[in-house]
Order: sequence, then structure tokens, then C-alpha cells
Amino acid sequence: MLHRLVIRNYTLIDNLDISFSKDLNIMTGETGAGKSIILGALSLILGQRAESKYFFNQQKKCIIEGIFQVNELNLGDFFSENDLDYETETVLRREISADGKSRAFINDTPVNLTVLKQMGEKLIDIHSQHATIEINSEAFQLSVVDIVAGHSDLLKTYQDSYKFHKKTIAKLNDLISEGERSRADQNYFQFQFDELENAKLEAGEQLQLETELNALTHAEEIKRNLLNAIYSINESENSVVAKLSEAVQNLQQAEKYNPKISELYERLKSTLIEIKDINSETESIEQETQFNDLRSSEINERLNIIYTLQKKHRLESVSDLLKLQESLSQKLNSIISVDETIERLKAESKNQFDQLVILASKLTLSRNKVIPLLEKQIQHTLQDVGMPNAVLKIQSNLVHEDQMTNAGRDQIQFLFTANKGQSPLPVQKVASGGELSRLMLSIKSLIARHTALPTIIFDEIDTGISGEVALKVGNIMEQLSENMQVIAITHLPQIASRGKSHYRVYKDEQQDRTLSNITILNEEERTLEIAKMLSGENPGEFAMQNARELLSQ
Repeated sequence: MLHRLVIRNYTLIDNLDISFSKDLNIMTGETGAGKSIILGALSLILGQRAESKYFFNQQKKCIIEGIFQVNELNLGDFFSENDLDYETETVLRREISADGKSRAFINDTPVNLTVLKQMGEKLIDIHSQHATIEINSEAFQLSVVDIVAGHSDLLKTYQDSYKFHKKTIAKLNDLISEGERSRADQNYFQFQFDELENAKLEAGEQLQLETELNALTHAEEIKRNLLNAIYSINESENSVVAKLSEAVQNLQQAEKYNPKISELYERLKSTLIEIKDINSETESIEQETQFNDLRSSEINERLNIIYTLQKKHRLESVSDLLKLQESLSQKLNSIISVDETIERLKAESKNQFDQLVILASKLTLSRNKVIPLLEKQIQHTLQDVGMPNAVLKIQSNLVHEDQMTNAGRDQIQFLFTANKGQSPLPVQKVASGGELSRLMLSIKSLIARHTALPTIIFDEIDTGISGEVALKVGNIMEQLSENMQVIAITHLPQIASRGKSHYRVYKDEQQDRTLSNITILNEEERTLEIAKMLSGENPGEFAMQNARELLSQ
């Protein structure tokens, strides 16, 4: 419930601090006194956008603060989901600076307007004469049936399943689109992959082949140079081997007389052995070196394949071609995987849809079961508020399974007539403003018996009624306040007399400005206020007596 409302620097209000009781609070005052201003300020902590031009003092910021008792509203999950500190006495605060910048807080934690609005919707339901258009909404009409049916757990299970199913469908559609795009490229990818796979590329083969081809191409030149080397090393009259051998013998003879020469002898002997080995290997290579036309053709053909692939794919090495081959393989596997996932999701979607149909059928059964009771109870309340011939029929149509919504398969429509002998028609076509107000009051009264509603504010919904009907409307509000906090702004003394707390909104005319203010009335002041509502500014004894009678009923 709204325990306290503090308003600073808003339109005609400089500083206002109002405390409300937990039952029926009545707010009265002349037209233009500031009742709507108070509601406007309250709407700011319910998430409505604000403009600094409505400030009382353009040099100061506007502060609206609402203190709520929330211990009976089961809001723990909301606080947890939004990382807010849960307090049984919760404070919603809005600060708007002169430059229009706005800040919002819940229990001193900064929040955005969306969170503030979501919180506000759980705390206060403002019902004005114009808000009766809500009753024309199919969503509202369906919610009334659901509340009275009391199947919130079933409805939540269905809605969670519906949301999950929609996500599955969205994912499936994305995959199908992806699969269609991929399949358009699949043949191209497959052709490229097959071409690379059939080439049987091996890392490093290009360099090896190019080296071998270079040797084959210059075989004669290589062979000639090798033979010349062999001749110089070992076959000529003054060959390297002959000369080194002669030098080795000379050092061998000399070492007998000088030990220092022994090391030189060993080194030169080793060099001779190494030269002979070089000569032997050179002879071996020379004998192996042959020009091979067939092998050259094979290598050229193989390199041509490699060069063609490199040019085609604009790559520079076999290693890059092998990486491309692996990438194409992954793309092809991905396409296959997408198809498999699509089939799996189709099966999952079908199972989810079947479960949704079962849950929707349970909702339909539960709704249809409670509709006759709902019609009867609302019609009884309508009689209590002076509409003895009023009839409310609730029409329920079942849509096709493929047209299921977040609420199920049921299309609910309220049909209404206030006149005897007239067939019920959709509410918006037959009900006047006063009739809509009383119908909405009857519905809210019924809902209050089945669920913990937030604080409800009735803003002058008494238009079009008077006399005995107004008294009955006041009685309904009084009954409603037994289950929830009610704040009623009214011009009717019959309704005002039903309140437990009575506030008068008035203008305070000062020398240089006008202020809106509010005061809670004691019994004597309340009697006078109701007498004024009955007869005018200066009520006589008859009006005072009438006011006392209203208050005593």
C-alpha cells in the first residue's frame, strides 16, 4: 500500500507530505484545486516522463517520493531479478533537475525508467474515467477470467513453454535460412574441395620437385663439371691427391727429427682422406647424374597442377592450399551439421507444440469452467450499484492451434447491456461513461477477492451517477478497501462519506503566487466538507444534518 507521498517543487506544489491509511481514502476539493496535480506527481514515480517546465521553482529540482508497504505483494523475485535491496517498506524516488535531467531510485538504488515503471505497475493501479477504455481490451478481459480462475501456475507454465517454443522456432528459421544460403554454395565448395583432395598435395613437395627438376634440366652441365672436378682432384698428372700424397710423405719423413711436425702430419693426412672421400662421392654423383626425359615430364606435370591451384586460389604455397582444403572440409561438414540440427529442431519444435496444445486445452477448460460464476458475480454487483437490468455475457471462442498466442487459444469478449430487453453487445458499443465506470468497479471488486491487487486509485469515476446509485458505488468501494488500499478522488458526497480517511485539496492564494495544498480532515471538518458538497459553500443546518446522516450510515 501507499503509506506516504512526498512532493517537492511540482507545478503549484511547493512542499507536500501526505500519509494514507490502509483502507478507503477519500480526496475531495474544488475543480482546479490540485487533485490532478497530486496524481501527476504520483505518476512520475510510476515511470512517466517529466518536463522541467512544470516545476514550481525553475531554480530547484523536483523530488517525488513514495513510501510503500510491500510485505504482502510477493515482490521478492522482482527485487532479485533487478538486483535491488528488498525492504518491506520500499521507497520509490524521482528527482528531476531544472535542466530536465531525471534520476530514479528504488530503495536508494539507481534504476532506469523501465524498471521504475514495472515496479510502479505492481504497486498502484490508477483508474480514471478515461481509463475505463481498458475494459474494451481483449487482454484485460482475458486477464479477469484468468484471475478468477486462479490458474496462475498453469498460465505461467504455458507462457514459459510458449516463449521457449518461440525461441526454438526463431532458431530453426535462422538455421533454415543459413542452410539455404550454405546449400547454394555447397556444390561450389565441394568442387573446390574435390579438386584439392584429388591433387593429393603434400607439405614441402613443391620445393623438392623444383629442386629435382632444376637438377634434371642442367644434368649435362652438372656432369661435365663433376668430371672436371674428379680430374683435378685425382686423375691429372698434378692432381690434388697426388700433390697431397707427396706432401704427406715429406712431413712423415720430417717428423722423425722434429716432434712439432707430427701434428701437422696428422692434420694433412686427415685432409688427404677427406679429399679422397670427396672425390669418391663426386664420382658417385657423376655416375647417378643422367638426363631423364620421362621424369622431367612427370615433375613438370605435377608442378603445373600445383601452380594452377595456387594461381586459381591466389595462394603462394602448398601449405596454404592444404589450409584451404581443411577450411573447405569444415564448411562442408558444417552444412551437413546444419541439416542435422534443423531436423533435430523440427522434432523438438513439434514436441513443444504438442505440449503447448495440451496446456492450452487445460487453460480453456479452466476458463470455461469459471465464466458462468464470473458472469453471475459481476451481474450481482452491478445490481448493487443501481443497474438491476444489466447483463454481462462472456463470449469465449477457440482459435486454431496455429493461431495460439502467449495467452493460449481463447479469444474472450465481454458483451454487455444495461437495459432490459436489449441483447448484449461488445462493451464499447453499448456502455456509457457512467455505466463503464460502474462495470469496471464491479470487475475490480471481484478481482480483489481473488488476488492481492496493488493500491487502486479511482479518479473521478463517479461521472454520470448520483443519489442512491452513488451511495451504492461508495459502499462497493468501501467493501473493496477491506482487501486492498483504495484512494478515491470524488465530487459526490455519497462516495466521500464512505471513506475512513478524508483529505481536502485546496488552493492557498498568497500575495505573489498560488499554492496547492492538502489537509486531512477531522470529524467536524469532514462533516462540513460533505455538507458543502451537498449544498454549496455556505451549507445550512439541513445540509449539515444530511452530511451527518451520510457519515453515520
